[in-house]
Amino acid sequence: MQNFVAIDFETANQHPSSVCSVGIIVVKDGVMVDHFYSLIRPYPDFYASFCQRVHGLGPDDTCFSDTFPEVWAQAIQLIRKYFPYINDGEVPFVAHNARFDEWCLRSAFKAYQIFYPDYPFLDTLKASRQVFGNQLENHQLHTVARACGYDLTNHHHALADAEACAAIAIKIIDETQL
Repeated sequence: MQNFVAIDFETANQHPSSVCSVGIIVVKDGVMVDHFYSLIRPYPDFYASFCQRVHGLGPDDTCFSDTFPEVWAQAIQLIRKYFPYINDGEVPFVAHNARFDEWCLRSAFKAYQIFYPDYPFLDTLKASRQVFGNQLENHQLHTVARACGYDLTNHHHALADAEACAAIAIKIIDETQL
């Protein structure tokens, strides 16, 4: 599996549809070849203080940003440059704790009443637990990234987290010959 799209969302509040930023790294033939980052006006459009403490984004950052459908149209256009049949499950999305990111993506599609193409997701958190087991103190993104030789200095920035996830997946694939 040398082709995938690493993805990470940050949310504005407890609603999974409230994506307020997205980071995407396109990996082709085992190499990071392109990226996409955007702020997103969340839906529903309010910020919970606990989310702001995590990623540092707030209403002033996204009040003039595009909504999810507009941002997703831009993101999927970039992805299709490399994987024209992404909506047909041509390549998977990869995320660290993929349940969360898939939940966000599905919820945003649902909130805007957009057909969801049932994208396949793979999880670097699960892969890390299988590959590293108890060799690591935990399997949080920054810990696993460090174990894979990636310095995640801007944790909870969606693009930095997506890049860390891509680096983890590439390392695990290389070492396990998946």
